[in-house]
Amino acid sequence: LEESTLPAIEQPDGKVVAYPVEKYDVKVASMGLVMNRDQAAIIRGPMLSQFFTMLFEQVEWGPLDYLLFDLPPGTGDIQLTLTQKIPLTGTVIVTTPQDISIADVRRCIGMFNRVGANIIGIVENMSYFTPPDMTDKKYYIFGKGGGERIAKEKEIALLGEIPLDINMREYNDNGKPYLLVSEGTLFHSAFMETTGKLISRLRKHNYYAGN
Repeated sequence: LEESTLPAIEQPDGKVVAYPVEKYDVKVASMGLVMNRDQAAIIRGPMLSQFFTMLFEQVEWGPLDYLLFDLPPGTGDIQLTLTQKIPLTGTVIVTTPQDISIADVRRCIGMFNRVGANIIGIVENMSYFTPPDMTDKKYYIFGKGGGERIAKEKEIALLGEIPLDINMREYNDNGKPYLLVSEGTLFHSAFMETTGKLISRLRKHNYYAGN
């Protein structure tokens, strides 16, 4: 998708509507698709919020199962714009095991609680590494249990712990999701289990919100 741009048309009222890029039945729109390849995103807060708003107000998504917003770390303008302008079902907090990430997660959780956003759960990424020829070994390169600790501290569900896998990086860099060919690996098992828990909690939330 790196060389792609968002196809767009101008409506009779002069408003420009863009269409997401689609591959493997996943629709994608990002700032990277409206900028030149080597162009730096030198953007201040208000303009950054404007770009972000464009992604959901001027993109014709069509029918979707889920709409996910992948946000940068922190508690800045993007997060506030999201919670103020979009009726969110909930948020998923992604962390890595080390203490410096957990410190940021505490602030992020505090912000979402303050604005009344539902926190669905926590996902710990880069949890451990298992060499391909040593499937019974786990190396905790970035520390161990950070996601579990913050989940217990804040009484939030831990949705899953995703391991490092070099094949994921290689496949994704080549434009093919590793999940499609990784069945039987620890990564695939962890990812599918995490996704199952996330969907289950979403359905429960929607059920109780509608009753």
